[in-house]
Amino acid sequence: MLRQVGASVLPPGIEVVPLSSVVGRVLAQDAVADRDYPPFDRSVRDGFAVRSADLPGSLRVTGEVRAGEVYPGRVGVGEAVEIMTGAPVPAGADCVVMVEHCVRTSDGRVSTEKQLAPGTHIAPRGCEAQNGEAVLKAGTRLDFAHVSWLATTGYAEVPVFNRPRVAIITTGDEIVDIHRTPADHQIRNSNAWSIAAQVIRAGGDPVVLPIARDTLEATQLLIEQGLQSDLLLLSGGVSAGKYDVVEHALAAAGAEFFFDRVAVQPGQPLVFGRARGTFFFGLPGNPVSTMVTFELFARAALEMLGGIADPQLPLTLARLTKPFRHKTGLTRVLPAQVRGTMVTPVDWQGSGDVASLCRANAYLVADPDRAEYLEGETIPVLLR
Repeated sequence: MLRQVGASVLPPGIEVVPLSSVVGRVLAQDAVADRDYPPFDRSVRDGFAVRSADLPGSLRVTGEVRAGEVYPGRVGVGEAVEIMTGAPVPAGADCVVMVEHCVRTSDGRVSTEKQLAPGTHIAPRGCEAQNGEAVLKAGTRLDFAHVSWLATTGYAEVPVFNRPRVAIITTGDEIVDIHRTPADHQIRNSNAWSIAAQVIRAGGDPVVLPIARDTLEATQLLIEQGLQSDLLLLSGGVSAGKYDVVEHALAAAGAEFFFDRVAVQPGQPLVFGRARGTFFFGLPGNPVSTMVTFELFARAALEMLGGIADPQLPLTLARLTKPFRHKTGLTRVLPAQVRGTMVTPVDWQGSGDVASLCRANAYLVADPDRAEYLEGETIPVLLR
């Protein structure tokens, strides 16, 4: 599926935003170092800048250099300059002996029993990054560490990709708006808002459209609106029921379907395709199925539309705190609670049980060909 998306996605537009607004955005151009980092041989310890050839021994202290200063002289034979962390290493010195390993004497000398190799406790010029080096590549989603580097290298404004605009349509006669009190046979429209939250987290701008009733005409009208966005997400109406009309409405809009089912539970009925140049997903209607299939499939497509070249699922391994069994044949993606390196399955009552997800912070990912896992065995976990 990702290959199908990647082969067809046009590069998103670019805008320039202040550094204060870049967290979570996707870098649109390589961010290069504007000079060597560090721009000088830098001491990484408080101590004395010396010649390694003079160690161990007693040395004459000729001066001091702090961070933000440059020592004007040179360290000669039998000499030492007191130096602070972050300061430029004076010419002539090739190592720094830590202050803890030195003894000061009243005659202006310092002695040490240490024998050090050249370069000890020195970060050489350019060891972190060299002038012109692209430390951050286009396609990087920016976090606080990236912000620090951008500030370090003088990027007050940053080119980022535009956020994809994502239309969201919930379908079903049983669905009512969240501000209404539902009758016993109705449910509030939670899917639109959970999808919107997932879209925001994946770097998109959600556009929640009205609820589509279970008629071909009503669904077609809203699909026409949704296809004006960069991505269209529909929830519900993709099973084989009499009133599941989403695929028919998409077909009427000239849709090309890439697949309409996946071997995953929850979430088997899942439609993916493209209509008039806009990709769409028809997600299952049950809330847990909607959230799971978004994370497994739609999130990656959305990230690619936003400039991420190689989206990755946040998968890891954890050890089970108790035995786990499931029915083979499908990949099961089930609520779980991860603490450190351990994972505990969360009891759930099926794909409508949102409360179980609130008790979970991850998903177990159970192999379709393996029915049983023992306590203490590792199992793949999808972090949330």
